[in-house]
Amino acid sequence: MKRYVVAAMLVMVGLAGCATTETYDETRGWTVEKLYSEAHDELNSGNYTRAVKLYETLEARFPYGRYAQQAQMDLAYTHYKDGEPELAIASADRFIKLHPTHPNLDYIYYLKGLVYYNDDSGLLAKWAGQDMSERDPRAAREAFSAFRELTTRFPNSTYAPDAKAKMIRLVDALGGNEMHVARYYMKRGAYLAAANRAQGVVKDYSNTKYPEEALAIMVSAYDKLQLPKLRDDARRVLALNYPQSQYLSKSWTVEEMPWWKLWK
Repeated sequence: MKRYVVAAMLVMVGLAGCATTETYDETRGWTVEKLYSEAHDELNSGNYTRAVKLYETLEARFPYGRYAQQAQMDLAYTHYKDGEPELAIASADRFIKLHPTHPNLDYIYYLKGLVYYNDDSGLLAKWAGQDMSERDPRAAREAFSAFRELTTRFPNSTYAPDAKAKMIRLVDALGGNEMHVARYYMKRGAYLAAANRAQGVVKDYSNTKYPEEALAIMVSAYDKLQLPKLRDDARRVLALNYPQSQYLSKSWTVEEMPWWKLWK
């Protein structure tokens, strides 16, 4: 009799153990409409972790159709709002790969550019005291690339005007970054590197405010390198394009400029 009692107790313990290992899933049996509605509500409420879980559950259970596609787009936006730029970019790239002809593809390119754009700008406060030449401008370049893709492929998109405005600011910022590097090299006495950087500014950022100073740096750098022909050529270009330039009457000198002014 004791043997039967012990056996029965062991069976009950085993069943209890199995019961405790099961995870309760409140979404079990939910329709795709309810899953999407709940996920969207969580997103709008700022509950991003919960929203991500629901969107991922929706896509896993209902991998096809418009709800799955919308969930994929919303997932990229949710990661962006949640301060997860890497996950947002990965989600956007995945959507572009899966749906290359989707009617809302312009939005995804805009979102991708926005992620890079705000990731770059959002870090400005963290760069205080850091030499800008040590910073990788990759985020600004990636943002420009995404916005250019949007404006080229979808010129009539509702997102195109804002993308174009941000592209102008990005070009100015990238030109400013190159100028800062050129100044940095001049300050360190790396005159050839400074001249090359300045030449790049003249070539690639001619529509910004920096070519005048870039030419002046080239004049000064070539003079330091004892390359009179290149110095005089740079000076002629400077005089031709900027006849009222202050650098024609005085040589370029290193000026300490707060790095954040380059972004204004």
